Amino acid sequence: MKEYRFRLIIIIAAVALSIYLLYPTYVDYQNNKKIESVLQSKKEELKQSQLSKSEIEELLVIIEDSLKQADPSIVENRLKRLKLGLDLQGGMRVVLEVNTAKLLEKLANNPDKTFVSLLEEAFRESETTDESIVDVLARKLQSKGIRLSRYFGNIRQDDAEIISKLKSDADDAVTRAIEIIRNRVDQYGVSEPSIQRQGARRVIVELPGVAKEEEAKQLLQGTALLEFRLVKEPDFTYQIMDRIDKKLAAVLSGNDSLLASLDTDNQKTDTAKSNDTPAVSDTTNKQLTEEEFRKQHPFFSAALLDPQGRSADAFVKEDDRNKILRWLSLPEIQKEIPDNVEFVFSAKSITTTEDGKKVYMMYLVNKQPELTGGVITDAVATLDPNTSSPIVNMEMDSEGAVEWARITGANINKRIAIMLDGKVFSAPVVRNKITGGRSQIEGMENLDEAKLLEIVLKAGALPAPVDIIEERIVGPSLGQDSVSGGLNSALLGYLAVALFMIIYYRNSGTIAALVLVITILFVLGVLAGFKATLTLPGIAGIVLTIGMAVDANVLIFERMREELAIGKTMKASVESGFTKAMSAIIDSNITTFFTGIILYQFGTGPVQGFALTLMIGIASTLFSALVISRLIFDYLASKGAKISIG
Repeated sequence: MKEYRFRLIIIIAAVALSIYLLYPTYVDYQNNKKIESVLQSKKEELKQSQLSKSEIEELLVIIEDSLKQADPSIVENRLKRLKLGLDLQGGMRVVLEVNTAKLLEKLANNPDKTFVSLLEEAFRESETTDESIVDVLARKLQSKGIRLSRYFGNIRQDDAEIISKLKSDADDAVTRAIEIIRNRVDQYGVSEPSIQRQGARRVIVELPGVAKEEEAKQLLQGTALLEFRLVKEPDFTYQIMDRIDKKLAAVLSGNDSLLASLDTDNQKTDTAKSNDTPAVSDTTNKQLTEEEFRKQHPFFSAALLDPQGRSADAFVKEDDRNKILRWLSLPEIQKEIPDNVEFVFSAKSITTTEDGKKVYMMYLVNKQPELTGGVITDAVATLDPNTSSPIVNMEMDSEGAVEWARITGANINKRIAIMLDGKVFSAPVVRNKITGGRSQIEGMENLDEAKLLEIVLKAGALPAPVDIIEERIVGPSLGQDSVSGGLNSALLGYLAVALFMIIYYRNSGTIAALVLVITILFVLGVLAGFKATLTLPGIAGIVLTIGMAVDANVLIFERMREELAIGKTMKASVESGFTKAMSAIIDSNITTFFTGIILYQFGTGPVQGFALTLMIGIASTLFSALVISRLIFDYLASKGAKISIG
């Protein structure tokens, strides 16, 4: 047995790791069933009340968020689970194309009829070829004897230099479009979106769970909006928060019978520390349990204030953001918030908790901006010469410079939030009047992040139109049908192959069928471990893996038959069978693996999903056939067991 110890340890470790990686998927499935059961029960109760359909849906969302918040493991397991693609989960798939022709038209200096006509011809030609529109336009201008400097750059630049700059601008426009879309999708709250570039001008966006077609199209085709808004004073902000907290406590307590699921059996009863929550009422001088504080001050239990009172900016955990936004959207809470202000979040997390949860800052700002990003003419990422920290320098046009000087001069020692797409990138204090139209943004972690912000800011000043050229909606029921169909096909494929192997190869076929289960376990475990997304083509890859796995066993068993036919012992036949079949098995699998690499490298979306699953399946097949099966046969042969090969 000692000679098999190392291989046995490797196999057990691989199986245990696969089960460990897939366990969160199983737990998430069970959690979803429990949550769905609770929500269905609450929905039936709410139908008996006088609430409208929209109010019922709102309360159900709050209950669902509270259930997930009550048990952090629910969110943790969901993040670690095996993700489902758009075709299995349902949602929206959109192919966008950045209109670089419009970008070139905007970049051109005094475009005349000749330029517009040639640009239209170049755009149509580039649509049917892989050639860049910049190259096509340059060639058409040159054929007319027109230098590019007539419309781009300056007279001292030659055509090659201008072409290089225009290509860079066109490529940069696509990059900016991707960042704008990603920012908006994150703000929209889509879970597990997929945003990837395709070719020179196209962007593929997959939004699982999104069913509102027009809303999603508006989200994706919008232009980045840069705004400068005043941050409200701490005293004013705290008064608004206190009113919201009291009203929210009253609203939730009025629905205790409906919101019983907010409480869990394993809630902690540790007393709340004074530096965790602000002093919000007379009761805070008493020692409250966490459960009591959450019921009396629901808003302040999710939005934590600075205990030293330096500002009224609230610290909000990532899991609490959507819950707070839904609270703020309730009609009763809206009445407590003045019409001219709103709560907004920071664009990135400012810190993380001990358990790894991201924490964001929440601000109260004016709804109307003091200035918008239309005045930004340039943005450059660099390092501050004094502190060596990354910053982004911005330049404004003459109109913006005058307005910026007026705004900063009138708000000295106040804070102005610099916002992009409704999120705050920084909220600096105005120390003095800023003239000349120059300003800067600080607070980035590194220069790469500053350059990313530079790209996004430029998108506000130099937008490139984005057109939707293809869209597809996958309904939740269709996605569920795809899941059922895919699983059924995989199961039927396995049963058919296993039945054939058992009938044709008897005991050996039974071993191969059992090892095949472990192979599938490895494939799913690797997908879960790398947080890959399982798609319908991915399931097809698993089905193909089932067939390829038994192919290796067929080669081995036929070799073993040949060895037994010439009078060798079972142990010698096993040894010769695996040794002589190994080269053929490796050759066939390696060639298929290379095909998978090519498909993954040059394919997109579904093709990549199929290729990835296929490559993982090949690796798992080789391990199962040459290690696991070999160990079982070696052990049985050494014990003198009778092994039938049909």
